[in-house]
Amino acid sequence: MAITQAMCTSFKVDLLNGIHAFGTTVARAGTTADTMYMALYTSSATLDATTTAYSATNEVSGTGYVAGGQALTTVAPTSSGTTAFLDFDNETWTSSTITARGALIYNSTQSNKSVAVLDFGSDKTSTAGDFTVVFPTADASNAIIRIA
Repeated sequence: MAITQAMCTSFKVDLLNGIHAFGTTVARAGTTADTMYMALYTSSATLDATTTAYSATNEVSGTGYVAGGQALTTVAPTSSGTTAFLDFDNETWTSSTITARGALIYNSTQSNKSVAVLDFGSDKTSTAGDFTVVFPTADASNAIIRIA
């Protein structure tokens, strides 16, 4: 079992097919932005670029965590130079007791299609405290989702 950080391959294909709607301004007529979620996983999970959708298999459980994870607040897509990028606000599970090795960002509006896998590098634990996922700086070199 392994978690490997990646932008999911199915997400890349979905982008070309116009499946995902990020941000607050959506180009598709009559459409609002999709809802993105982050689910947390144990070290027993297998998540990588081939992950196509959310699954509860090896998802964390514990105080302060609900299966499926939490909705993310999307920062509007933007660009710098020739790179477009997208960011999310940091996500916190308050007063939680959980241990996670990684996460899956997925689109709950679009049949739970996967977006990206996050590898924390090692197990991270909260005990009756906050479990926070801090996203990297939102710029063309560091944002969690970048298209160059």
